[in-house]
Amino acid sequence: MPKKYKSVLKSIGRRWFIIIIAIIIIVALFGFMDTIYFIVALWMAGITLVAILLSYVPKLFSSNKFNNLLKSQKRIDDKTVARTLNKKLEKIRERLFKLSQGQQKKPYLIVYLNKQYIFYSEEVIEEFKALYNKGLGEKEILDKIKSKGLELRAEIKAIEETLIKNDRLDKRETTVKEFREKQRFS
Repeated sequence: MPKKYKSVLKSIGRRWFIIIIAIIIIVALFGFMDTIYFIVALWMAGITLVAILLSYVPKLFSSNKFNNLLKSQKRIDDKTVARTLNKKLEKIRERLFKLSQGQQKKPYLIVYLNKQYIFYSEEVIEEFKALYNKGLGEKEILDKIKSKGLELRAEIKAIEETLIKNDRLDKRETTVKEFREKQRFS
């Protein structure tokens, strides 16, 4: 029985503004008979509107913290974000998943690798693109970009695949084979 009460209270909590609007409409209908009811309905409507607007304020602050954290890092994974913001890992992964769905025209890149989301800043992606277009292979790119926080060749491969999937990677100016031959003979 207690679970039913909890679920009823949760559903009321999710729909509290609809219930209040229904009460306001009922009070306003009585307002046609007497002006005091109409004034009470207006006050209730104003208080409800303020309460609804105030319910969105914490989400705005949370969103700003999340966005500022991502902007301040060159590379950050979902577990670090969750630890830093003291949020549940599932919620952070859900937000990163939503961000990863619309990243075709965004300067950042979010990659899903080894059951975790990894965020890369615009600086890292631009440097990756420049090295990729020069003809460097995965190993050479990793050696040059390690200072930005990349650790594995699998990350380089995942970045490349995600950029290609989102049509954000131009065709190479020189191939890896041509680059290596040039390095060997120079």
